[in-house]
Order: sequence, then structure tokens, then C-alpha cells
Amino acid sequence: MTLRAIVFDFDGLILDTEWPEFQSLSETFDAHGHRVDMEWFRARIGTVSGADWLEELEAAIGETIDRDAVRAARLRRHHELIAAEDALPGITDLIDAAHAAGLGLAVASSSEVPWLEEHLTRLGLHDRFDALVGRDVVGGVGKPAPDVYLAALDRLGVGASEAVALEDSPHGLAAASAAGLACVAIPNRLTAGGDFSAAALVVDSAHALTLDTLAALVA
Repeated sequence: MTLRAIVFDFDGLILDTEWPEFQSLSETFDAHGHRVDMEWFRARIGTVSGADWLEELEAAIGETIDRDAVRAARLRRHHELIAAEDALPGITDLIDAAHAAGLGLAVASSSEVPWLEEHLTRLGLHDRFDALVGRDVVGGVGKPAPDVYLAALDRLGVGASEAVALEDSPHGLAAASAAGLACVAIPNRLTAGGDFSAAALVVDSAHALTLDTLAALVA
């Protein structure tokens, strides 16, 4: 089989939005005299399920808060931190090489398309992709369900055996695997230590990947 496409996760894989989210949540919890539980946060990465963090904060402090004000302040801080982030190591080079080689490129994410468009445009990568699929494209269903991957494959016009997925989280790996794709895991500082035993390959960064390496996974 010939490699025809690569499907990328976004948050934590192309751009590290996850550490800024953790940092902004940590600062918010710290301001109320409590710490964010790292394992609770890690369990949320790559999916849209799980308890609302505002509920967690109220439960921790034992009182209600002005949710709208606290949410807005945390979101402003999150965006401020993300704005300082560049694409993760090796990702831009890999995307450019795949684009130059004529491979189909898509993003399959538990985030929504406007979020993907905003940040890919800022990074100068938006025009490299043939399809952007967020949970808003598939009825709000995020990973570990395979829906965003199946939709990405459909938009690219390729079968799962002709594509490779790149992921940073166990939830993302589960989604890609359920869609039938071979998946390369690139854990980040928050997801390192997760269960990536189902991955076809695990590497420290995209610098370790070449198109030949990815093509070998579908051969």
C-alpha cells in the first residue's frame, strides 16, 4: 500500500495549547488557594468529556464563584500564553515536506474548526491542509470516538490503510486506531507517561520522522 495522506491532531501535536491551558488553570486554582490535580487534567487531554473545571474549582473551595468572570479571566490568560507559542519541534518541516510531496493533509481534532483556522493561520500553515475536521463537523463528538478521523479520511478521499495519523495523547491514539489508521505517537510534557502501546511508532518529536518512515507504516 502507498502512503497517500497524513492526518494530524492539533492541540499538543502541532501547537502546544495544552501546557498553556494547564498553566492558566493552575494560576486560577492557585488564586483560590488550591492546586490543579495533574492526573485529573491529563485525563481530559484530547477529549471533550469530563467534569467542568469550574465545578471542580467550586468543589475544591466549598463555595460558589462568579463563573462567568472566572472563566473569562482564565480564557484571556490562556490565549495570552498560546500567543507566545510556536509550532512544536519538527512539525512545520514535516508538514512542508508532505505538502511538497503531494500528500493529502488533514487535521482531525476534538477542538472546533474556528480554533484550528485561527492558530494554523497564525503559524502560516493553514494553506497546507486539504481538510480541517473538528468536533463541530461531526455533531460535537470528540475523541476517543473515531468520528473526526473518519470524516477527515472521507474529505481526503483515501482509505485508512493509505494514511497515517499523528497524535500526542492516548485519547487521540484510541480515536485514530478505532478509525483503522496506523498512528505515530509524539507525547508531550503533559502526556508523556501515558499508554501508547497501541501506537505503530513512538518518537520524542517530529524531528525523528521522515516521509519514508511514515510510508513504511502502511507498506
